[in-house]
Amino acid sequence: MSKKVQAIYLWWHKPVIDPELLQSLPNLKVIANSGVGMDHLDLKLVASFGVKMTNAPHAVSSSTADTGMALLLASARRLVEGYHIAISSGMEYCEADFLGVEVTGATLGIIGMGRIGYKIALRAKAFEMNILYHNRTRRKEQEEQAVGATYCEKIDSLLQQADFVMVVVSLTPQTHKLIGKREMELMKPTATLINISRGAVIDQEALVAALQAGVIRAAALDVTYPEPLPRDHALLKLKNVIITPHLGIKTHKATYMITEEAVENILAALNGLPIPSEVLPS
Repeated sequence: MSKKVQAIYLWWHKPVIDPELLQSLPNLKVIANSGVGMDHLDLKLVASFGVKMTNAPHAVSSSTADTGMALLLASARRLVEGYHIAISSGMEYCEADFLGVEVTGATLGIIGMGRIGYKIALRAKAFEMNILYHNRTRRKEQEEQAVGATYCEKIDSLLQQADFVMVVVSLTPQTHKLIGKREMELMKPTATLINISRGAVIDQEALVAALQAGVIRAAALDVTYPEPLPRDHALLKLKNVIITPHLGIKTHKATYMITEEAVENILAALNGLPIPSEVLPS
């Protein structure tokens, strides 16, 4: 069937796109990814075979933004710890000093203000949060005003002011371990770090040390490296961490929309039309 294959729909990074597969499909025209992140693909390699690449940024933005806010709220109000207390066999009452932190009026720092980051800002505005953001390019003034966001040209300024830092960037050589020991030491000791991008954007060893030493208050992670973490990993033993198994886009609606967007991209590529969500190698 190899000569008949003109398109590949990647679901959860499968199948693996390597030189052997590309060489075996002489008529392949397009690879459609089921998500926005493309770090699992060698874009230059794929392009060298004359194959177009697409992603699904529109379909995933709302569900991923929802996940980011869910992690923020769950960590702030210690929902996972509270759940275990509530169902414990010896539960008689909740300790008076089992306290979370306030979200309303707190400062949220968003690192990466693309489609997802902007939708997080919209949600945070409804919680009356003060919003800072750092991005490669500044948003238009009217877009900033719509969500009440303030641009931080330097990431250090955002880290020093934010009560919650949410990382929403693509994984590239430039963003690999973007948040490390130095960046965490700039954060408030009462701050929470939230990652909904890719695990390798944060230096996990530095994160473990920061959480153990009280450099930051807590972390909430939908992504790690690897996924899943080894069962003896230090992050799994800390009470001030919430980890979810990459749930960002996992809703019925988002899954359906991702498939629709992928099919739209594939049909455009096969028919020689402009591809709505084409991704070019940098």
